[in-house]
Amino acid sequence: MMEVMQLLLELSSAIKEMKAQVLILKQTRTEKFKQEWIDGQDVIDALNISKRTLQSLRDNGTLPYSRVNGKFYYKVADLEQLLESNYSRNLKNESHD
Repeated sequence: MMEVMQLLLELSSAIKEMKAQVLILKQTRTEKFKQEWIDGQDVIDALNISKRTLQSLRDNGTLPYSRVNGKFYYKVADLEQLLESNYSRNLKNESHD
């Protein structure tokens, strides 16, 4: 009886894993695009910056972009890299806040 229970648990685990893989495969190209690229307004909202600041980040080469019909798009990975490269853990300043 214990062997049957063990087999059922293993089967259940395998089914859950296959379900997760199927969900990944079902993602449409549009969904993947939305996860990898965002427009300028999303960047402004996420970083809490102005349009002018975003333009400066583009102009000085700090933030790579793609332009289609006058609209700018940014890779989420580039934003993450920008934030990581400017990360500062200054514990002295934090203790005075």
